[in-house]
Amino acid sequence: MAGLDKRVGSYEEALAGLTDDMTVLAGGFGICGIPENLIAQIRKLGVKGLTVVSNNCGIDGFGLGVLLEDRQIRKMIASYVGENALFEQQLLSGELEVELTPQGTLAEKLRAGGAGIPAFFTATGYGTPVADGKEVREFDGRHYVMERAITGDFAIVKGWKADHYGNVIYRHTAQNFNPIVATAGRITVVEVEEIVEPGELDPTQIHTPGIYVDRIIQGSFEKRIEKRTTR
Repeated sequence: MAGLDKRVGSYEEALAGLTDDMTVLAGGFGICGIPENLIAQIRKLGVKGLTVVSNNCGIDGFGLGVLLEDRQIRKMIASYVGENALFEQQLLSGELEVELTPQGTLAEKLRAGGAGIPAFFTATGYGTPVADGKEVREFDGRHYVMERAITGDFAIVKGWKADHYGNVIYRHTAQNFNPIVATAGRITVVEVEEIVEPGELDPTQIHTPGIYVDRIIQGSFEKRIEKRTTR
């Protein structure tokens, strides 16, 4: 990787510098658009005590769920955990610290972190345990809860196409949380299906500008289906 060229040649290089007790932001929704190979590399590294921020924690045996198997996650900040039995088990036993966050609030906390906004007020969660211990203010006769922004040491992201400069395009619903996660990491690593030459991407189609991206790697993906319904 030199100058504006963000490409790296291995997953070891892609996650160089990731150590115990760091905060990792992960794109994806369910197992759609997840950076599955970067997650596998985190497992391989064996780092422990991680705080992981993601919409959910994968499923049993795939996605972020594999990091639960090796007890690598200390704290999970997520909005949905219903597809992962091991997550439920570790939560109920007290082994895993969990901060459940309304989905829109989680998205805005990440967006605010990427935009340099330290906190914001939202009506979501007022009068519920979500608001416990948080500042509440009244605006125009309605109560709002103050939520702190989220940033991370590493952001791991799954894209469709990128160029050498780190400009990224996502495909269809795999866009989900990836663009906002990409903005909020101190080091943002994106794995994509295809890397093209600079100038090949239509500038009007780029979702994440390369200014947010530190490392790009091309991988191959299993793309599992979370729930298959047949007749």
